[in-house]
Amino acid sequence: MEFRQLGQTDINVSSLCLGTMAWGEQNTEQDAFQQLECAIDYGINFIDTAEMYPVPAREETYTATETILGNWLKKRGHHDDLVIATKVCGPGFDYMNGGRLMTPQHIHHAVEGSLKRLGVDCIDLFQLHWPDRNTNFFGRLGYSLQPGLDGTPVEITLEALNDLVQAGKIRHYGLSNETPWGAMKHLSTSREKQQTRPVSIQNPYSLLNRSFEVGLAEISHREQLGLLAYSPLAFGTLSGKYLNDQKPANSRLALFEQYQRYTSSPQSLLATEAYVNLAKESGLDPAQMALAFVTSRFFVSSAIIGATNLEQLNSNLRSSELTLSNDVLEAIEEIHLQYPNPAP
Repeated sequence: MEFRQLGQTDINVSSLCLGTMAWGEQNTEQDAFQQLECAIDYGINFIDTAEMYPVPAREETYTATETILGNWLKKRGHHDDLVIATKVCGPGFDYMNGGRLMTPQHIHHAVEGSLKRLGVDCIDLFQLHWPDRNTNFFGRLGYSLQPGLDGTPVEITLEALNDLVQAGKIRHYGLSNETPWGAMKHLSTSREKQQTRPVSIQNPYSLLNRSFEVGLAEISHREQLGLLAYSPLAFGTLSGKYLNDQKPANSRLALFEQYQRYTSSPQSLLATEAYVNLAKESGLDPAQMALAFVTSRFFVSSAIIGATNLEQLNSNLRSSELTLSNDVLEAIEEIHLQYPNPAP
């Protein structure tokens, strides 16, 4: 397992990160414990969760994933060798934050809750799950002007995060589902105020969605704002399991029909088929090829993998042993030119 520096910090994280958003919904606590043991035995030291998990978000289950992870950490008895990341949710879920935005009160409340559920004294990486201002994220393209929906000023949010770092409750903070403007606003504000700065950005990135490369990759490189790539398999789509209208039992699309982000367009399905065929023609597992591509990018600090069973997890972990040949990389670029970013 390769380890990479997280931003400008002294933290090194595994190139694969264990995602947790199915724990408490598709996976039981016992399943989660088995996944944790498997991943850490393989060399992973990085675990990502969020206060809103599991997904789909529901009032009955939110925060359950952090609780499950906290129970495992307590059972394990130590976590100094691990990097634990979590997130504060943005607006849209009244039962989570009472409709509030990224105010200091909201952020402090979220940190206290996460610390308690995880059973830790300090959170290694605390991330803003999505912006509370009007902008485009979660697959929405284009920016539409909507006056009055600017949310909490970055300066105010940053003050709260800086206070939490000073208090020793979080080590670092990161962004998520953020735009180039938002990333630079956080960076410039932190520089101007001489306060804590973001060290990472958790955005979608996969063979079906390389939009990060357009504006954010340069920022990531020049500002040392490492990408934590989520959905590197596009909700499992790039494994090929949803081709030809298939919906395997207990898969995400079989259980939750609303998750069509990567399968709803004909272009996305054609691109997926092309990538799957390339992998098979090259003697590669399609999912492992897709993951190896993501982790091979210079701006990626870690790719977040999720699984609902140990067979999937072990296969995903083995992608860390794969180096794609120049022929495969060139063929990937040819497919990308034919089907550019079909599922942002």
